[in-house]
Amino acid sequence: MRVIHSPSPNETSILDTGGLRDHFLVEDLFAPGELRLVYTELDRAIVGSAVPTAHALKLDACDKLRAAYFCERRELGILNFGAKGSVMVDGVDHDLEKCDCLYVGRGSKEVIFSSADESQPAEFYLISYPAHREYPTCKATPSDANRVELGSKEECNERTINQYIHEGGIQSCQLVMGFTEFKAGSIWNTMPAHTHLRRSEVYCYFDVPAGQAVLHMMGEPQETRPLWVADKQAVLSPAWSIHCGCGTAAYRFVWAMGGENQDFTDMDKVDIATLR
Repeated sequence: MRVIHSPSPNETSILDTGGLRDHFLVEDLFAPGELRLVYTELDRAIVGSAVPTAHALKLDACDKLRAAYFCERRELGILNFGAKGSVMVDGVDHDLEKCDCLYVGRGSKEVIFSSADESQPAEFYLISYPAHREYPTCKATPSDANRVELGSKEECNERTINQYIHEGGIQSCQLVMGFTEFKAGSIWNTMPAHTHLRRSEVYCYFDVPAGQAVLHMMGEPQETRPLWVADKQAVLSPAWSIHCGCGTAAYRFVWAMGGENQDFTDMDKVDIATLR
């Protein structure tokens, strides 16, 4: 498991493009036949992926966690980016189609990922935070999500927020998770931008067409910085940073948060005219 250290706002302001990408962008998250994990100091989140091909992949606790098994003190959110697959949790199989979500609660000892067809593998995106109590493992499909319609065609940000793990949906300790998709002609996400000091956030962009990209904006509102992001890459967003972006083509992204509360609306909006 790779560890990414999080710079302060002052340190971030002097980073060049390479330094910015090293500390805030996970570029090589997905690989066929592999399970990859990245640990960040942002609320001790772990971001990862599992792309099972010929063989199933088991989620083990690495030495850095000092745990008997991965979910001994953690909860886990999973969203499938690829073809049909399954996640076995303590002997129970949960089939996941594309954009299906699975919450795995603290205390789950065995988590195993497999694909229905190794030539068209499932691509499981993983996000985990520490947990103080157990909640049951639970699956949700897009039809189960709480759908929130936001934005407008005139502002190029007409979008649907699909909430999976949240106060009114799948219950968790601190993880809040879902994904956003856009109406035709809209490309701006999370606009106007905002910060939320009480939670960090991780964005993972997916369904970005080959040769296209998303321009993700981060940094303090008066000291914004750009990241060019490709398909299946994740951005680590500190509580002090804005997070918004626009794509050169249609795309989706998973948002996941952890921290002091689970209130989706607890955010400090930034007036567009004040951004620098």
